[in-house]
Amino acid sequence: MPGSPSTLARSLTSRRFAMVMGAIFSLAPFASPLAENSSDIEEFLHTVKKARVIDLSHTWDSQSPIAGVNPPYTFALAATHANTRGSFGDGGQLSFTSEVMHFSGQHGAPSIDAIGHIGRDGKLFGGVDAAAATSDPDGIGASGVGAQLAIDQFPADLLVNRGILLDVAGMIQGDSSPLPATFEITAAHLERAAKRQRVKLQKGDTVFIRTGYGPLFKSNPGVYADPNASPGPSVDGANYLIKHGARVVGNDTLTFEMRPPIINPGKPNFQVFPVHMRLIADSGIYIIENLNLEELAQAKAYEFVVVVPPLRVRGGTGSALRVIALVPRKDRD
Repeated sequence: MPGSPSTLARSLTSRRFAMVMGAIFSLAPFASPLAENSSDIEEFLHTVKKARVIDLSHTWDSQSPIAGVNPPYTFALAATHANTRGSFGDGGQLSFTSEVMHFSGQHGAPSIDAIGHIGRDGKLFGGVDAAAATSDPDGIGASGVGAQLAIDQFPADLLVNRGILLDVAGMIQGDSSPLPATFEITAAHLERAAKRQRVKLQKGDTVFIRTGYGPLFKSNPGVYADPNASPGPSVDGANYLIKHGARVVGNDTLTFEMRPPIINPGKPNFQVFPVHMRLIADSGIYIIENLNLEELAQAKAYEFVVVVPPLRVRGGTGSALRVIALVPRKDRD
C-alpha cells in the first residue's frame, strides 16, 4: 500500500522519511550559526518526530540469558535513599541512590562485538597480532597495538545508518513462530528474504536477520540460551552478508550464528565460532546479538533508519546498546 513501511523497501516513497534520512546522514544545514538555522532545526526535529520509534532492545536484568563463556551479570544498589538521607548534614533533605554492576561489556540486550573481540590464527582484523593487542589488561590496544579495533573506535558514520531487516522466520514459518532450533540460515535464505521483501542490500548497510527467537529471551531463557541448538546464519550466510557489503550485522539470538557454533568436528579444518571469525576477524564487520526484532517485523518495516550507539569504553571488547529503528508512520504524510 502506498506510504506504508513496506513500500519504503522499494523506493522510499515517503517524502518525510526521505527527509529524515537525508538530514540525519548529512547535517549540512547546521553549518551556519544556530540563530540563523532555528527554522531548519525545528523542521528537522518535526520531521524526525513524525517517524515511528521502534525499540529493538530487551530489558536486561539478573535473570537474562548469558552465553556460558561470559561472566555473570550482577546488580546491586550500593547507595539507597534510606542510607544516604542526611549524609551531608542537611537535616535529611537530600537522598540519592546509585548502583554497582558487574557484567561482560560486550554482552547485554542487545550488545555489539568490537572488531578486536575475535581473532583467527593469532591475528585480528588487518593482520594485527592478537596476543600483543591484549597483552595489557587495561583493554584492547592499551599495549600500543590494535587500539583501532576496540569499541571506542566504532565509526561515527555507523551510529546512524540505513538498516535492513531480513525476516527469515516470517518467510519460512509463514507466521510469528520462531525457526526450528536446528535451522541453518544460508545465503539462499537471505537472498530469498530480500527478494520477497523487495529490498536491495547496499554497501555499508546495517543488516538484521529475524529468526523469531527474540520472545524466548524472556519467555523461555533456557531454550534461548541452549548451547546445543539455536538457529542462525552459517558461514555461507555470512559470506552473503560480506559479498553485499554489510558493515554491521545482527539478529535476535544469543550468539548470532547457529549453535552449536562449530563446523567440521573431528576433522583438520574443525572451527569454533566460524561465523564470528569470518565476519569479524576476516572482514571487520561488527556483530550485534540479542536484538528484539518482533515489532519491526510486525510493522513490515524492512528498510529503516537505525541508531546504534555503543558506549565509548576505551579498549572495550564490545558494548551493551539501546538500538532504535525509525520508520515512517502509516497514518502520516
